[in-house]
Amino acid sequence: MTLSIRFDNSYARLPERFYSRQAPEPVRAPRLIALNSSLAEALGLDPGALASEDGVQMLAGNRLPEGADPLAQVYAGHQFGGFVPRLGDGRAILLGEVLAPDGTRHDIQLKGAGRTPYSRMGDGRAWLGPVLREYLVSEAMHAQGIPTTRALAAVETGERVIRETVRPGAVLTRVAASHIRVGTFQYFAARQDNDALEALTRHVMARHYPGTETVLDMLQAVLAAQARLVAQWMGTGFIHGVMNTDNTSVAGETIDYGPCAFMDAYRPDQVFSSIDAYGRYAYDRQADIAAWNLAQLASALLPLIDPDRDRAIEQATAAMHGFPDLFKAAWLEVFRPKIGLAGAEPGDAELIHGLLDLMAAERADFTNTFRDLAEGRAGAGFRDRAGFGDWARDWTARLGREAATQPEAEARMRAANPAFIPRNHRIEAAISAAAEGDLAPFRRLQEVLERPFETRPGAEDLRAPPAPHQEVLQTFCGT
Repeated sequence: MTLSIRFDNSYARLPERFYSRQAPEPVRAPRLIALNSSLAEALGLDPGALASEDGVQMLAGNRLPEGADPLAQVYAGHQFGGFVPRLGDGRAILLGEVLAPDGTRHDIQLKGAGRTPYSRMGDGRAWLGPVLREYLVSEAMHAQGIPTTRALAAVETGERVIRETVRPGAVLTRVAASHIRVGTFQYFAARQDNDALEALTRHVMARHYPGTETVLDMLQAVLAAQARLVAQWMGTGFIHGVMNTDNTSVAGETIDYGPCAFMDAYRPDQVFSSIDAYGRYAYDRQADIAAWNLAQLASALLPLIDPDRDRAIEQATAAMHGFPDLFKAAWLEVFRPKIGLAGAEPGDAELIHGLLDLMAAERADFTNTFRDLAEGRAGAGFRDRAGFGDWARDWTARLGREAATQPEAEARMRAANPAFIPRNHRIEAAISAAAEGDLAPFRRLQEVLERPFETRPGAEDLRAPPAPHQEVLQTFCGT
């Protein structure tokens, strides 16, 4: 079959100091292990053509489709608070941008496609584990309605890469609204390259925020998008793990799934990332870190906000001071339906936090606690029945002040509380099996996570928290 892609590579038309032109490095024996047919169709691509020999060669980086303009993007970033003035795509190649039938624009990127000028000491490759993790987690996030990069395909390369041990290599085809980060702005700001900063800003305004007219408008739009995104992470118990500024998308999407994880037992200060020794990116710090990252964006944009630096600082500071209220409103918008609420009352935040406090005290399972509310088993996982009973009385009274019936409230909760998340121990089991050539656990988990709000008879084991010997205490970048 002929593979046809409607490329229109706007980023490649920016000045060449924005990137390095770079073709993917070919691999020895590519084999398709996962193809997202529904996403392919949404992009206007032919799944059959992608699964063909020519398609798999393209997904592996061995052949370039007509119209591709491959490049590696350059950016900077604060990594765990320390500024690195030059980073960039160290193992990812942007093939180009595709225009979908609905008119939307999407990057198509190969992750694990070989060395680039920004690889530093890395080999530019990926091993199968992180590829499957990102495939499962990003598609689960999409199925829950959370803005995210997506997985179009995963290809095993037939080559080995060396990490802690020798591992099977793989390439992920990733789709994003764009791969422009806060760190992209920081790169040019650090060089005082205002011409490039202006070109980048106009590109982002036209591509992601076409309703904005000024740079300050764009900043405020990015603030609102990030507030909504992090609130949605919190609502599903997700911990990004590496919220560096180079991992913060200005499009408001979840990007760069490394040592990410979903909580089982609820702990506000939960950290999984093996490289987050001081808990900088713990679950309950994500909103604060988002604000910190966005302050770096605001700082980079100062020369464009106003020629008078004092006035620019004043305007940017005022915008940043609005972020806590944006986040609080977004957080309530996420959590109210999780306990069945459609309307708003002043005490709703305290009611929700009351439940979270009970959950923290008992290390109750985050996902199952909220799903139990939706399925008529409220408080099923609590030992302190009296304490939960006190909260439940307030909750019942609050529900009673709404016009909705109990079935309507439960339907709202079922739509807001997934039954299935990519639990860490299940992901690790799927990766271990896949590394031995058995993709059945991966495919089973993938199929369930595509419809996470449905009750699935026969999949109860995938809803269960880990037994003590199954707990995953740390997650890793895998790079």
